[in-house]
Amino acid sequence: MMSRTSRFATLFAGLFLAFSMVAIDHAEARRGGSFGSRGTRTFQSAPPTRTAPAPTAPVERSMTPNTGVNSAARQPQAGPQRPGFMSGFGGTMMRGLLIGGLIGLLLGQGFGGLAGMFGFLLQALLIGGAIMLAIRFFRSQSARGPAPALAGAGNAQVSRNAQVSRFENRATEQQTAGSFTIPGFGGGSGGNSPAAVSEDITLAQSDLDAFQQLLTDVQEAFGREDHAALRRATTPEMVSYLSEELADNAQKGLRNEVSDITLLQADIAESWREDDRDYATAALRYESRDVMRERASGKVVEGDEGHPTETTELWTFTRQNGSSWKLSAIQQA
Repeated sequence: MMSRTSRFATLFAGLFLAFSMVAIDHAEARRGGSFGSRGTRTFQSAPPTRTAPAPTAPVERSMTPNTGVNSAARQPQAGPQRPGFMSGFGGTMMRGLLIGGLIGLLLGQGFGGLAGMFGFLLQALLIGGAIMLAIRFFRSQSARGPAPALAGAGNAQVSRNAQVSRFENRATEQQTAGSFTIPGFGGGSGGNSPAAVSEDITLAQSDLDAFQQLLTDVQEAFGREDHAALRRATTPEMVSYLSEELADNAQKGLRNEVSDITLLQADIAESWREDDRDYATAALRYESRDVMRERASGKVVEGDEGHPTETTELWTFTRQNGSSWKLSAIQQA
């Protein structure tokens, strides 16, 4: 029979799970979370930016094999196991005392020797308890330690700061001329990049313009269920995920309509090159009219067509040998 406390804990866990499922963001639930590929950085968290300052989880669904380089970072790090009293130093001491007392008993001291041994054990328990308290105190002091250094220091940070400065200067110049089309585009805050397999690159204004255009193209193609347009704007892996979502909507008799996409703010989190392929992850905050309709009647079943919704996501773009950029990953921010 379950105790009253156990039943209450089970009921609370069930209610919390149900509430969490209901409270899932509509866009995140529809798009299936974070998916796609960021090359060797697929299983790393992208650096925070002004647009997306909160930590972003790594990509959840990807065809990129996890070679183990970043798998340790994805595994939950278990805290140090607290040793039991019969293990470690306390266990060694207790085992020694017990063995010594048994040997004394066998050598003829009898029950009197056994009583003396119990008295000695009581003293040893008190001493052992004091020692364990001291060990825990010193461990807690050493666990605090100095704060870890921030990632992206050294030459990589100097290079990133120089890139940020160039982006901001270019933004100021083009805003004065009235031709800067991406509001708020700035630099990220550093990188978690493995220098051994990739190198940072600098983006041009034409790259930023391409990212903004892809934001609109992909959203509108998805809303039109235009698979040909999706193949032109995204990688084959992304086409497979988006097509799967469209097929699921069709099976349910629904159609996801997305229109009036307006970019509000954007930052480059990181940009790098791996062999002959370039990658860039941008934090995008945008508005759109995003509703779910019944395919037969056109009735809106989710969303509000009269009011645009605001979304913040991380989009990763890739290109090979200087070809056109394509969307390769989407992460919820």
